[in-house]
Amino acid sequence: MKRSLYVVLAIGFLMLWSSCRNDFDFSPSTGNLQFSKDTVYLDTVFTNIGSSTYNLKVYNRSNKDIVIPSIRLALGNASNYRLNVDGLSGKAFENIQILAKDSLYIFVETTIDITNFSNPEGKFLYTDQIEFDSGSNLQKVELVTLVQDAIFIYPDRDNTTKVIETLKLDINGDQVETDIQGRELLPSELTFTNQKPYVIYGFAAVPNGETLTINAGARVHFHENSGLLISEGATLKVNGSLSTDQKLLENEVIFESDRLEPDFSEIAGQWGTIWFFDGSLNNTVNYATIKNATIGILCDGNPNEATEKLKITNTQIYNNSSFGVLGRNTSITAENMVINNSGLSSFAGTFGGKYNVTHSTIANYWNGSRQYPSVLLNNFIFDENDTAIVTNLTEANFNNCIIYGNDNPEILLDEIEDAAVVFNFKFTNCLIRFDSRNTNLVGGNYDLDDTTHFVNNIFNKDPNFKNTTLNQLIIGETSAAINKANSTFANQVPFDILNVNRTSTPDIGAYQHIIFPEID
Repeated sequence: MKRSLYVVLAIGFLMLWSSCRNDFDFSPSTGNLQFSKDTVYLDTVFTNIGSSTYNLKVYNRSNKDIVIPSIRLALGNASNYRLNVDGLSGKAFENIQILAKDSLYIFVETTIDITNFSNPEGKFLYTDQIEFDSGSNLQKVELVTLVQDAIFIYPDRDNTTKVIETLKLDINGDQVETDIQGRELLPSELTFTNQKPYVIYGFAAVPNGETLTINAGARVHFHENSGLLISEGATLKVNGSLSTDQKLLENEVIFESDRLEPDFSEIAGQWGTIWFFDGSLNNTVNYATIKNATIGILCDGNPNEATEKLKITNTQIYNNSSFGVLGRNTSITAENMVINNSGLSSFAGTFGGKYNVTHSTIANYWNGSRQYPSVLLNNFIFDENDTAIVTNLTEANFNNCIIYGNDNPEILLDEIEDAAVVFNFKFTNCLIRFDSRNTNLVGGNYDLDDTTHFVNNIFNKDPNFKNTTLNQLIIGETSAAINKANSTFANQVPFDILNVNRTSTPDIGAYQHIIFPEID
């Protein structure tokens, strides 16, 4: 009994002591707080799209426990910023305590409607301050956000059931309901210009019989699980042009996510895909950058058209969580195409089809494990009963291409043999990572001496890329690709992706080589 009474008294004493500390031992701050930064830049956000969460750390470097009488936004309740201080959300806080030699996190977010401000002219710099204490002890941290106006394309929402509109697509002449969230583009939306960025929620579909034209310098941003869908009978024309500044890419058409913060600039899988539906026709993509999608380009059907279903030229495709380009029994021509960093395969021609790729650089330096090599070709799919359906790989020609990466091998020729179909492929004057000694890939498809399929290729020699992590795949002066290209194909594509003439001494790949500057 005495022992129990002693424990109760001890606990009571501790509680009283703790209470006394809260009441008496915290001294008011004296204006000597220190901060992890004097300005919190929330980077660029689109109007009405919430920012990422940014943090500010507040330090009490003194030997005393202190209390900050007030922490508040200078603009008060009218501010477009939101704070979270010590687990509490709001715009003003009182009596926030920090122990001696300790710190406090403040988290900052914002959502801003640019139309609430006069004369924003497409961009608007929004600012506020976090104020700590007042009077002679007042300290401030600046908050800065660049707000970007945009043209928004999104599916309608039923105000009664809150159901988001889904696409109806023409398939073989029939209107088919799908579960794809999105809507068809209106006639007024069928030309994208470079005047304002475009932000797409869900899939924006090009209607049957219509053409979406995207002009040089346009910027197209996609929300999560969103993309473009070029439906049956429709066409996409991406009309980018060569840029003078290879950092700004002012004349290229850029497809990326709607997260503009630097931390998201190289994150794969932020949006869906550009999907060329079975039956879409005469599609062209010139001088585009396609980055951070699930699949950069998905192209279905039409393998036997007189002209290719899709032509890709002078285009860069990076950081896609599955495939850079995925063709499924389709027809693709590519020239000066550059692909890198794909979670599965950079270029996949599956379920047969027709593919002609010239002077392209198809690499994969994905940071992590992946199932497939840089280039995958096969002639089958499996149906719902797990039965293989086999079709013709009519042709798959890779001419003057670099096919490389951080794995071995970097080509997979996956054929289900069937006397009723063909499996035609050919690599000519390519630089390829494929060391048969380090792989179990055997058989006729991998007979590197068979000139029906392999002509004048170079295996396992260094392409000397500038920086694969940064997707800089221009080749340097020690590259094994220098002056090893076939001149006939070089004359068919006489300028590289940077408009450098390659006809006299052509290099393999999308780039003529340069001399890298020495780094001290």
